[in-house]
Amino acid sequence: MRTLNQRIRTVFLVFVFFCAFFLFGIPSSAADLPRLVDQADLLTDSEESALSDRLDEISERHQFDVVVVTVDSLEGETAVVYADDFYDYNGYGFGDERDGILLLISMEERDWCISTTGYGITAFTDAGQAYISERFVTDLSVGDYAAAFTNFAVLCDAFITQADTGEPYDIDHLPQEPFDLVWNLAVALIIAFVISLIVTGIMRGQLKTVHSQSEADNYIKQGSMHLTRKNDLYLYRHVDRRKKAENNSSTRSGNPGGSQTHKSSSGTTHGGSSGKF
Repeated sequence: MRTLNQRIRTVFLVFVFFCAFFLFGIPSSAADLPRLVDQADLLTDSEESALSDRLDEISERHQFDVVVVTVDSLEGETAVVYADDFYDYNGYGFGDERDGILLLISMEERDWCISTTGYGITAFTDAGQAYISERFVTDLSVGDYAAAFTNFAVLCDAFITQADTGEPYDIDHLPQEPFDLVWNLAVALIIAFVISLIVTGIMRGQLKTVHSQSEADNYIKQGSMHLTRKNDLYLYRHVDRRKKAENNSSTRSGNPGGSQTHKSSSGTTHGGSSGKF
């Protein structure tokens, strides 16, 4: 029964797509499509307007679709299938590769899913998606949907910008939290200062009976040393040889990074990730 329902839904989506094609033509870009689809009605009117404007601005500036979709139920589908099909059959994506990313939220199943396409597979690696999801799932869990979607949009902007440099964020190259950097630096400076005070105090305590001398000879007991000859004699030779680490990205901690991909029902290649909130 579930397989039959999936087929019926896929046929319906295809039918809707072709109806739109014959009636209106395929949009020249995703600019004609809403990048915020709040079917579950999670946002207020003002929140919806602000988020929609932000998604449009980011998408148009990068020529890369950033889409947020909320639904009441997945209607028997998995979150991955639903997200991929929603993206494909609604015509999202820029260029021949359909560049973009979509975040799906389903309230009944408490599922979230990220679907990437085209350049999105490069810009949003598996490690990058994990980093992003960690920063919006908490807000989803407490019902702060506006904050969750805004964080998602802001991070998408940053990740696309980074990918455009030729070095997308990945497992060994993720954004540094500004607060963490400042906090770690402050803690390190405080610890170093305390240690220096302790060491200085100990040394001063041990040198209470010692007075500085103006001449170096004053530190040598008269008649105690006669230096007549000086030689450097090396008794042993010790050489450490270490194997040079291989520069092989496929063996980094057992994780090659990048993005795992799959095919959707339309035959389009997608990356992505999913989870619960």
